[in-house]
Amino acid sequence: STWGHFSPAPMVLYNFKSVTVVPTASDFVDIVLSKTQRKTPTVVHHVYAISRIRSFYMRKVKFTQENFTEKLRQILQDFPKLDEIHPFYATLMNVLYDRDHYRLALSGINMTLQLIDKVGKDYLRLLKFGDSLYRCKALKRAALGRMCTIMKRQKASLEYLEHVRQHLARLPSIDPTTRTLIVCGYPNVGKSSFMNRVTRADVEVQPYAFTTQSLFVGHMDYKYVRWQVIDTPGVLDHPLAEMNTIEMQSITALAHIRAAILFFIDISGQCGYSVLQQCDLFRSISPLFVNKPLTVVLNKIDVVRPEGLNAEEKAALQSLVTDGVEMMAMSTLTEEGITEVKENACDRLLAMRVELKMTTSNMDSIRSRLHVAEPVARDDVERLPQIPEAVALRRAAMESEDLPAYKTLKEIEREGGGPGKWSVDLRREHILENEEWRYDAVPEILDGHNVADFIDPDIMAKLEALELEEEALQAQFDAEAEADVEEEDTFHDARKKTLGAIRKKKTQVIIESRLKHTSRRPIPRSRTKMDPSSIEALEEKGYDTRVARARLAKASEEYSQARSRSRSRSRAGRGSGSGSGSGGRMDIDGASDDDDDDRQTAIARAKRRRNSIKPRTEAGVRDKMMLVQSELLRKASQRAMQREGKRGEGDHEVAIKMPKHLFSGKRDMGTHNHR
Repeated sequence: STWGHFSPAPMVLYNFKSVTVVPTASDFVDIVLSKTQRKTPTVVHHVYAISRIRSFYMRKVKFTQENFTEKLRQILQDFPKLDEIHPFYATLMNVLYDRDHYRLALSGINMTLQLIDKVGKDYLRLLKFGDSLYRCKALKRAALGRMCTIMKRQKASLEYLEHVRQHLARLPSIDPTTRTLIVCGYPNVGKSSFMNRVTRADVEVQPYAFTTQSLFVGHMDYKYVRWQVIDTPGVLDHPLAEMNTIEMQSITALAHIRAAILFFIDISGQCGYSVLQQCDLFRSISPLFVNKPLTVVLNKIDVVRPEGLNAEEKAALQSLVTDGVEMMAMSTLTEEGITEVKENACDRLLAMRVELKMTTSNMDSIRSRLHVAEPVARDDVERLPQIPEAVALRRAAMESEDLPAYKTLKEIEREGGGPGKWSVDLRREHILENEEWRYDAVPEILDGHNVADFIDPDIMAKLEALELEEEALQAQFDAEAEADVEEEDTFHDARKKTLGAIRKKKTQVIIESRLKHTSRRPIPRSRTKMDPSSIEALEEKGYDTRVARARLAKASEEYSQARSRSRSRSRAGRGSGSGSGSGGRMDIDGASDDDDDDRQTAIARAKRRRNSIKPRTEAGVRDKMMLVQSELLRKASQRAMQREGKRGEGDHEVAIKMPKHLFSGKRDMGTHNHR
């Protein structure tokens, strides 16, 4: 029987995008065992009562078994069962994933679920007879190990199911029971272009075959209801057993979805197949069109018109038009005939759906609850439509061209510049006693009085006088403002001078205060070293420098006397040290006094060189100012460390040696295996 006479039971509609992710076998084991470790107690001692030790390990085994069971059962519930879903989805999954392989994978998961359940029950029974902590722990490890081994045997099935899940999530959401248009035909005949024109979908269109390799769905509105349009991959004319996966998707949609069929034919031949070949394909798959509204669409009429075909092609196309088959022409490039094709297919499908519903078994009960009221004639008098006399006269005048033709608002708007420039004349339809009143100024009423009655006739003269008065007042105000500005400028100059004197006095007070409280006294001018060049510069400027020259001569004399005294002392010291006393050096044969003098000179030179070496803090410093700045920067960089307890980069820091989350209740049994 065909689908037109088949009324299946309510089907389960699956949301394939909600199927949970299927982890790999190793990830599955890690997830379950990690949850067991986190959710169950981890500390047990041999001094506990044997009943407490048994319950400790029994809880772990049972919890692990329940976790495995829950996750495996979730996988079995999420994946669709081929016997419970719509035949379209069942056949599509058989085409894409192989029905037998899919069932074997799910049956392997179901068998794993039963085996893990059995292992858990068996080891729980054995744990009831455990007589020591060692034996209970060994049974627990054996139970969890067997469960993990069983789970790892399903590695291939889990990977296959995850691949199926990812592919299912990418499938379009197709409702097999709603109003549907299916577009089919040879590759590259314009199916995707038609879908992009009539729906909101955006299917890729390219000038080569098999651009569309899977089913695409778009939606449109017609007669206030939602329609879905399915774009199918191209189909070639060869036996069903030789068709690939891409072509079988189209065959599946044509066979199982209740829809109107649009079979596209490229009459221009640009698709690479002649009109005769396309007609042969139509006859090959015609059994899939039974009891469905079918329309043969001649596409690309912008290249070749149907009248331009030869006699053989015309005869082949005409042979396709039989009972229930219509032929229409269109062009997806120029959009000629697209709307007619869409409306014709939708109307035929709606009529067929209504006809099918009328033949159902519960239609009689629906008819019994419906009543259509039909008016009944009360007499045989013929009552013609009544036209008002004024309207009849106007029509007659317009027909005789005595009156100008009536213009609609649309025509008036177009003459007035179109939307945005023209506005509606609200007074055009006013009914007035005198037509001359139509565009008179409408009086403005305020509190029940006409505003025009209270307007002074001399208002303009008074307004001019008021403006002149305002101009005079403004000129007077500007003059006063200029005088104020001059006074303010004079006042500001006096304030600036006073403020400068105050600031100068304040600076002097600050300097005197600093000198008074500082520990380093300023050097008197009498102690400062005089420079002959500075004295000469003063003489050039006309200053009296006799006192300065006398002071400079006295200072140089004191300096030479002090230097001569220091030289005499150093010579006396060297002479006493070179004698033959008990504190002197021993005489050496062949040594002379000149050698001793050279040695003493070298020692003195080395001491002076050693004393001339700068301290380490002053190395690389240009002057005193740079030294002060570097010292300030050093202190600023140490402030943060001083606030933190004076910890520097070289301070030794001992971190936590035994973090609690790694050394709490997991190593008391003599093992490092946290499982």
